[in-house]
Order: sequence, then C-alpha cells, then structure tokens
Amino acid sequence: MSPVIPIRAETGVGCTDVVPLVERGQREVFCGLTGIIWLHRKIQDAFFLIVGSRTCAHLMQSAAGVMIFAEPRFGTAIIDERDLAGLADVHDELDRVVNQLLQRRPDIRLLFLVGSCPSEVIKLDLSRAAERQNQLHHPQVRVLNYSGSGIETTFTQGEDACLAALVPTLPTYPTNPAKPAKPNSETKAPHELLVVGTLADVVEDQLGHLLSQMGIEVHFFPPRNSQKMPTLRAGMPFLLAQPFLADTAKLLQDRGARHLAAPFPLGLEGTTAWLQAAARQFGVSQAVFDRVTAGPRQRAEKALAVHRAQLQNKTIFFFPDSQLEIPLARFLNRELGMHLVEVGTPYLHRQLMAPELAWLPSGTRISEGQDVDKQLDRCLQDHPDMVVCGLGLANPLEAQGITTKWAIELVFTPIQGYEQAADLAGLFSRPLRRRQKLAA
Repeated sequence: MSPVIPIRAETGVGCTDVVPLVERGQREVFCGLTGIIWLHRKIQDAFFLIVGSRTCAHLMQSAAGVMIFAEPRFGTAIIDERDLAGLADVHDELDRVVNQLLQRRPDIRLLFLVGSCPSEVIKLDLSRAAERQNQLHHPQVRVLNYSGSGIETTFTQGEDACLAALVPTLPTYPTNPAKPAKPNSETKAPHELLVVGTLADVVEDQLGHLLSQMGIEVHFFPPRNSQKMPTLRAGMPFLLAQPFLADTAKLLQDRGARHLAAPFPLGLEGTTAWLQAAARQFGVSQAVFDRVTAGPRQRAEKALAVHRAQLQNKTIFFFPDSQLEIPLARFLNRELGMHLVEVGTPYLHRQLMAPELAWLPSGTRISEGQDVDKQLDRCLQDHPDMVVCGLGLANPLEAQGITTKWAIELVFTPIQGYEQAADLAGLFSRPLRRRQKLAA
C-alpha cells in the first residue's frame, strides 16, 4: 500500500495580499433562478414557484432538461399582459396560483416564492405575499421568499439567497437560565458540526461517514427534508461546502454559529484540509484522522495521477461565472500541475477565500467582476490551452482553437470529496484529450 501523500507546508502567503483587476462592464452569466435546478432535487418536500415571465419558464425548462421520471418541484407563475397593464390584481392572482398548487401537490411542506427580474421591475412585494400565504397555510406549509433575479447577481447566488431565507427559521436549542451549569461541571460541548451548502447525496453520505468515524455528529444544511432542519446552538461550528454562501454564513454567525476557516473540499488536498478543520475543532487526534482518511486519500492520489499526466504544464484561463474559480484554480495548479493564466471570479470575498488565496502561486492574475470584451481580448492574446467559461462564450473560443469547459457543469456535477477528486480532474482532462484526437 502506497504511503499517504501529506499536505505541503507553505512558507509564503500566496495571493493573500493580491490586488485584483476589478472590472465592471458587460457580463456573461446565468441568473440566480438556475440554482433551483439543484435545490429542488435536494429539499425533496419543497417547491420553488418562480414569479416571472415566459422567458423565466423557458430558461428553467432548458436548464433542467426533460424530467422523465418525476414531476419537477418547481414552476413559474407567469406575469402576463393583464398583470402588467393593471387589469388584474397581481397579489390576488398569485394567491390563486398558490392555492391551486397546494391543492394539486399536497406533499409540499416548504414553498418558496422566487423573485425574478420581471417581478422586481414591477415592484411586486413577494415578502408581503409570502407572509400572507404563510399565515394561511402554516403549519402545514411554510412559505418563504427570496430573489433569484439576475440583474446584479451570478447564478450560484440563487442558492445563497435561498439558504439565507431559511436561516431565520432554523430552530435553536432551548436555554434554561434557572439551571446554570455547575462551576466544576465536566460536561463538554457536543461534537456537533453544521455543514452548509447543497451537496449531491452521494457526496454528503461520504463526507458524513468520514466525520462520524472521527466521532463528529454532522448536520447538513439544507437537509433532504424540510421537516428535519438542523437545530442551532450557541457557538455551534460550521464549515462551508460551497464558496458562494457569503450571506448565509453571515446570517449564521449573527445567530451565534461560528465559521471554521478552511479550503473547500475540492481535490485531495482541499478535502483533507477541510476535514482537518473539523478534526482540530473537536480535538480529534492525528492518529485517528490518519486512520479514517488514509484509504480515501490513497485512492484519490492514485486516480489523480492518470489525469495529471494529461494536464501537467497546461495553461488555463477562468472567466468569472460560478464563484468556484479560485478553489478550482488551486486544485488544478497544486494537484495537477496546471499553470494559471488568469483566475476571474464574479466576487472576491477575502475572508471566505483567505485559505484558498494562500495556496495560489504568488503573482497569479486575479480579476473580480467582468468586462467581457476586455477579458476576451486578454484571453485571445494569452491563448491558453483551456478556458473555463459560460455557454455563450464556449463556441466562439472553440472556433479560435481554444479548448473550453462549461462553468455550469462544474456546479451540476458532484465534485467534492476524495472519491470525486478524479471525476473533477476528468472534467478538465477529457476536453483536452478530445481535441487531441480530433487533431490527429
């Protein structure tokens, strides 16, 4: 059995003090409504009712593909000409649609009214509508609202807005001030960890199993069932599984939870450091940690070696899209030997990204925001071996002889954890291999 590959110690600060190239111009991103595609599959008794136009409905149908085996748990309440002309009361119409939906789908326990660009343009107050519906249908159905508008956001912020809407509803452990703890009490804080961010069920099961083997009780947010929301306690530690949850993290901290800073669980190193943050928090010994993770780490290293041979010394350029760009760049550079030409991200949240930035090579060109024409000019001038970008830019770049990877695929695919490390690497090695075969 091969030895476990240790995490490399770093002596520098990487890109911690980087001054990004800040751009504000035309953007090429999906809107936050597309977050519903993975959220509706995760929270299995929830329904996402978009209040928007026919364009919103067509977007969701296209993004989700054809649902053959099950009725999707999302739909669109379409704002039509009568609503825009004021010939119908929009709130009355919305109430009618919600009532019809709940009568048709009695399995719904959590209903989200999701705002869109059209509903925001006509100033439809969905928060008031949600409160009214909640009074009518609670406790059988809880009704919440959030904005999935793409006017000023990128598409992964839809999940952040959704989870942020849920945080105020999370229950808390009751406190009994009449019975204070004894001064000499040996009672220890429970080894409970909150993992925040939507993960594929298989990834959630794998990470949960590793943490439980270390004696850590893990709660996932969002859960698979809305009736099993995690219960918060003062000082409860949490780890982010996704890098685009800044608002959710802040609201959890406001409620007394404590964020554990760590790289994100992408690749062998990222997953190991992420798990180590939890292990340190609860005093798990190094011997126990090594015993629990040795097998998965060895499998990941062996599987990554195959893709490293394909990706070593290749150059890569990231357009800003999903907010996964910095953790992905770290993984590709450190574990697969790729050279980073530019790492673009829609928003640079320094606090959440500090561990990731420290692992990037010093001098990496990082851009925040986007002016797509300027970035395209830089990309064509640099002519990297691969570009990570949105669907709208992929074909024009392919026509220029540049291999591309769709950014949205990296969100829809299970990529976190040890067992998925090689799958993540394969998302980058396969396009290069395909181009080589076509050129042969």
